[in-house]
Amino acid sequence: SAMSSLEQLKASGTLVVADTGDFETIAKFKPRDATTNPSLILAAAKMPQYKSVVDAAIEKAKAGATIDEQVEIAMDQLFVSFGAEILKVVEGRVSTEVDARLSFDKQRQIEKALKLISMYEAAGVSKERVLIKLSSTWEGIQAAAELEKKHGIHCNLTLLFSFAQAVACAEAGVTLISPFVGRIMDWYKAKTGKSYEAAEDPGVHSVTKIYNYYKKHGYKTVVMGASFRNTGEVLALAGCDLLTISPALLQQLDNMQDEVPVLLKEETAKATDTERISLDEAGFRWLHNEDEMAVHKLSEGIRKFAEDAVKLETIIREKLQ
Repeated sequence: SAMSSLEQLKASGTLVVADTGDFETIAKFKPRDATTNPSLILAAAKMPQYKSVVDAAIEKAKAGATIDEQVEIAMDQLFVSFGAEILKVVEGRVSTEVDARLSFDKQRQIEKALKLISMYEAAGVSKERVLIKLSSTWEGIQAAAELEKKHGIHCNLTLLFSFAQAVACAEAGVTLISPFVGRIMDWYKAKTGKSYEAAEDPGVHSVTKIYNYYKKHGYKTVVMGASFRNTGEVLALAGCDLLTISPALLQQLDNMQDEVPVLLKEETAKATDTERISLDEAGFRWLHNEDEMAVHKLSEGIRKFAEDAVKLETIIREKLQ
């Protein structure tokens, strides 16, 4: 029988990652890794089948002295508990996000990352199986640089929309970046009213450019395309180091038998003609600011994750009282 598009994607050398907190749905796709974010954890926490995970986090939080402390403990515990459950289903790594409200505070992002890793270790999970997700702000990237160098903690830099963000991440020596695809396309579609085929999709172009730049200049940081709107965007990035894909799109890819040519290749990347650039803080802020889409999408992404964190805290607060 013909190979499904999902099987072909895996055969292309791309590591397939499941983008969800709903760990019961992903086993059948056999993803290597999984990624979560505050919005995905909120969605999973509302599902009846995960009530026991939420209740256990609430129970542990009662050790906190004040209600605010209890809420913070419960939030951290919830993120780690979902991560630990996911790791029973995937053989690789899980990505766990640092509170987006800390996106502009390097020190507090470092402290939260260390806290999450120590909670994982207390649950018997090695730090090698966890990627700490941080917003790709200047402060988030510098926090990641320190976590990687000083603590050997692997970081996944998310909400990445501009080439400037990708350059700064490479220079910081982070383990992995998550450049977004669908949200870039959303912005251009809203601005121009155009619908984009995969070949001219600006989100696909962004990830391709970043992948080529990283491979051309020998950076070790790996590229994991994220935020997909359709299977066309996913398949247009076949050959990328990793792609993180929602269960709904994994299902569609599993049901399809379209040919999956490998489009991103190291040898093609090495043949591209780009100058290696270096960015200090001022250079980063300037270059990122030149990209209207990226400025809009990074700030919106942080606000949305923060909003969902608040919603999750509200649910926790009610359960604690």
